[in-house]
Amino acid sequence: MSISVIKPGMLSSFQDRGREGYQHQGIPAAGAMDERAHRLANALAGNQDEHATLEMTLTGPTLRFDAPACFALAGADLGATLNGQDIPLHRPLVARAGDTLAFGARPAMGVRGYLAVHGGYALPRVMGSESTYLRSGFGGFQGRALAKRDQIPLRAPLAAGRDLDALQEALWNQRVYLPAALGAKRRASIRFLPGMHWNEFSEDSRQAFGGGAEFRISPQSDRMGYRLLGPALSMRQPRQMLSEAACFGTVQVPSGGEAIILMADRQTTGGYPKIAQIATVDLPALAQCAPGQTLRFQLIELEEAQRLDSERERAFTQLQDALAPLRALLA
Repeated sequence: MSISVIKPGMLSSFQDRGREGYQHQGIPAAGAMDERAHRLANALAGNQDEHATLEMTLTGPTLRFDAPACFALAGADLGATLNGQDIPLHRPLVARAGDTLAFGARPAMGVRGYLAVHGGYALPRVMGSESTYLRSGFGGFQGRALAKRDQIPLRAPLAAGRDLDALQEALWNQRVYLPAALGAKRRASIRFLPGMHWNEFSEDSRQAFGGGAEFRISPQSDRMGYRLLGPALSMRQPRQMLSEAACFGTVQVPSGGEAIILMADRQTTGGYPKIAQIATVDLPALAQCAPGQTLRFQLIELEEAQRLDSERERAFTQLQDALAPLRALLA
């Protein structure tokens, strides 16, 4: 009972919410770049948050279901089709044995899409997580991105003999309302909090970063970090620093003056000065930005950032409660 990989896509790997509790041992957290979309796909497939989703980048894979399954898509619109027919995001859908899920039917809107299947993929948990850490080759499916002819086992395919037409109709008739806090809003700027060393940067640097200057995401950017091309940033008095713990969204500035935003596959510690910390609520929007895209940044107060984060968590709780009838249909 599995999914067969016909084409692997540009970069497709299994990710959950990250590998917590091991950074002090030098083990990166990894996890989904767009956690909002990852959690949304899981919820719409009738799952809780613990299951991994397949994170797909720009050109998604071509997959064949070898067993019936319920699945859902969220995140970037990568032009998904099932047996050549367009299918929507943010809906629970049914695949039958032999169905082909493909991407690329239209230009991608966003960078990363997420595929969840009901019951999850049958992946081993490594240090409490199903996330793939690509640089060290562990977690997920054999510690790597998908490859042609891979067979991805399913943990809970739909029961044999089930009336799939009736199930699909019942799922389609389920009304799914996404709370506004879970919408993928396009923003003119990415919000940030002052970093630990914000006040040690020059006035010009702080004005450039927080005052609307444009920064372009360098081609030398990946799941580990986004390097920014733009105004050079510098401290008033450069100094040596001890390495400190690194977080998703920390903005470090090496001596060359080009800022780097640490992303999901970030290292566990860093010794460069930190000018900013991207607000958690805007990390999903950042994860959907591609190399070459320009960014602007906007300062936000801590209390407002916390309020927005709490609002998003309440929205996920409300969504899971509202989807209880969907989970009952799939039980």
